[in-house]
Amino acid sequence: MSIRILTRSLLVATLVAGAPIAWSHGDVTPQPVDTGALPDLGKELRSENPFRVGNEHGSLNEEAIKVGRSGYAGNCAVCHGIEAMSGGLTPDLRELEEWDDEYFIGRVTNGTGRGMPSFRENLDQTAIWAIRTYVESLPKPE
Repeated sequence: MSIRILTRSLLVATLVAGAPIAWSHGDVTPQPVDTGALPDLGKELRSENPFRVGNEHGSLNEEAIKVGRSGYAGNCAVCHGIEAMSGGLTPDLRELEEWDDEYFIGRVTNGTGRGMPSFRENLDQTAIWAIRTYVESLPKPE
């Protein structure tokens, strides 16, 4: 009987100790994003979302939302939740109003140093801004 309790205790301890590894961002494999008809925005990082209505490529806002939805699902949802509704372990991206565009692009391209990886090598600027456009299109939490 005591071997059974010891075995269960060891199993629980292993699961608890391994949980941070299982939930860490570092194990997420970034997925390519098909940017479709959106223009290639080049390598030099922009400081403002070009797909926001009223900006340089604002006429492509709806297309950017579609591309961003797909890009978000493959690269962000695993940590930040479906439709950016976080379960509490990571920021709810719908509520990050203090994140201006320049801060956002820096955070995504450089990572956070606290779990979020850099997407610099995996997502081009067009995909990143499309994801931002998608998140901005989501209703704010009540």
